[in-house]
Order: sequence, then structure tokens, then C-alpha cells
Amino acid sequence: MGTLFLRRLSRWQAETEREQIADLYAAAHRDPSPDAAPPDRAGFLRRFVDHDVQRPEFDLMLAGDPGPAGCAYGFLAEREDDWWDRFRERPEALPQLAEHRRIFVVTELLVHPRRRGQGLAGRLQRELLSRVSASVALLLVEPGNGLALSALPSLGWSKAGELTPPDGAALAAWAIPLG
Repeated sequence: MGTLFLRRLSRWQAETEREQIADLYAAAHRDPSPDAAPPDRAGFLRRFVDHDVQRPEFDLMLAGDPGPAGCAYGFLAEREDDWWDRFRERPEALPQLAEHRRIFVVTELLVHPRRRGQGLAGRLQRELLSRVSASVALLLVEPGNGLALSALPSLGWSKAGELTPPDGAALAAWAIPLG
């Protein structure tokens, strides 16, 4: 494996590299079992371009070797976001922190399978959160994502509740204090 280079991408650069980031998403979420459905690359790409990149204080760290090996990105949460009302078992301070723009939502933390087990997720997380002015980072994870759920505690995350989106598929919320 070659040397890894980490770089912060602007909104414009992230949109320019969207296809490579979507490929990374698909590789990172691919289930190796033969009957598993492929990851929804097109759905990811729509969310990434139409929603995530447009959010306030969007920030993205990309690791390359030279192709994308991992990335982490997110944005500042706002109290007006409709998903706060679907949050079950949340710490009471979260909506107030969001009202004061003190929560950074880590939307994705992706590592290509060829680079797993090398500490890349931790490096990406540290670099992404190093410039964040928020008090707390929040990460939403699908309950069936055993790989992510097993790795989060070693990265400093702790369970903070559950979010139920309109389609009814609950997401586990994890938080990490910042600063």
C-alpha cells in the first residue's frame, strides 16, 4: 500500500469529486455475501449533491493513495432541521445545542475495505473534527451496520439515542464531545 494523503475539500471540490466519493461509498458499503443487494450509489449521490454539500459549514476530509481510500464529512446541525422531532431517547441538551449551532453532524465516515484496520477512520475523524466549533459531534448509523457499530466505541463515540426517519427504519445516534 502506498502513502496516504489527507486533504480537506471545499464544497466545490467535493462536488467535482462526487463520482469518486460515490464509488468509495459503494465499496465501503458493499456486502460480500452473494445474495446481498448492492449499495444505493445513486441514492447516496443524490443526497450528497442535493443535500449534504449544500448544508451550512459543510466540511470533508478525503484520504487518497492516490485513489479515494476513505473520507469523512458533515455539517453543522440547525434546530430548524425536521429530524429533531423524530429523535427518540435523545439527551435533552441536543436540541438546545443545535439551536446555538453547537452540533456537528458527521454524515459519513467511510474507509475502503483495502484500507480497513490501519487507523484511517480515526485519522479522518480527528482531522475532520479538528476545525469544528461545535460542542458535540453526532453520527447516525443503521442498526444493521455491525462493522461501524463495533468500531465506534474505539473512536470515542457513545450511544446517544435513536432517530426514526419517515420511512420507519430507525437509526442509532452516536455522539462524541468536542473541545
